[in-house]
Amino acid sequence: MTFDYVARRARLAELLPARGVDALLVTSPVNVRYLTGLASSNAAVLVRADGTALLATDNRYIEAARALDVPSVEAYDVAEQLAEPGVGIEAAWMSVATYRRLDKGLVPLEPVVELLRAVKDDGELELLRTACQITDQAFADVSVKIAPGITERDLARLLDNRMTELGADKPAFDTIVAAGENGAIPHHAPTGRQLRAGDLVTMDFGARYQGYHADMTRTVCLGAPAAWQREIYDLVAEAQRAGRHALAPGAGAKEVDAAARTVIEDAGHGEHFRHGLGHGVGLEIHEEPFLGPSRTGRLEDRVPITVEPGVYLPGRGGVRIEDTLVTREGGPELFTKTTKELLVL
Repeated sequence: MTFDYVARRARLAELLPARGVDALLVTSPVNVRYLTGLASSNAAVLVRADGTALLATDNRYIEAARALDVPSVEAYDVAEQLAEPGVGIEAAWMSVATYRRLDKGLVPLEPVVELLRAVKDDGELELLRTACQITDQAFADVSVKIAPGITERDLARLLDNRMTELGADKPAFDTIVAAGENGAIPHHAPTGRQLRAGDLVTMDFGARYQGYHADMTRTVCLGAPAAWQREIYDLVAEAQRAGRHALAPGAGAKEVDAAARTVIEDAGHGEHFRHGLGHGVGLEIHEEPFLGPSRTGRLEDRVPITVEPGVYLPGRGGVRIEDTLVTREGGPELFTKTTKELLVL
């Protein structure tokens, strides 16, 4: 997959004058990759307001860098070659120690590249679509193996291995499997706890494909669900539908969160939904925009984002249902298509 990195840097350059800088020194590895195509652990790109750019990296990556569509590439000491007066820096990425060492009139800025990354082009959406297809298929293949006696770690390993077999680079993040009472912990780390009849089992996982991250959560029941399990599952499913339907270009991040959260609060479980409704996905598993009660801003067209309400009952268990979708003018496009009906295994 090829991307127009020149156009990406041009869009960034247009944003710089309004921020009072002549250039931006980009040091986030993900943002460097987005602007140049170079995936590395040590690189920086200086993007000037006139659209020119200088990519710098160390000798491990210099040959790969020289093959990219960037006019100027150098092996660097960032302090000597890239830091200039009136240059903005990514405040969230440059350490205080480095900032003090450079001490050349650099201007700390709030995220800029991240805002550009939120809106995806066709190539990015295709890679993300493939990542979600792998995720869907892995769940379909592994779900027939979910049974009492296997452990949370066993199940996480089955999902991870199957995603890789289907073509994923690797899992998009550390897979979550939470059985029974562990389902009350939203980001539970899988343990040796065995799955048992009567458990709700929550699985939060995704494939990374050519750098792009999928994210999906499904909760299943081992055996016929108890009344309380069916109640909270149906409630979360209703909230998730409300959140998905609220996604649209121009919708406020806070308002989309409220569409789902109100459903749960009205049912008396507001205290049991303790996280934001969702987040953007792309080159990172969590990226702009974020949906939550205190989030500001409005969604744009072509933004991949998750919708993942949950209800978590301490000591008993929980339910979370999550999809990756893309905002569209005619209604959101669903990328993770595994059924959201409660699977009874």
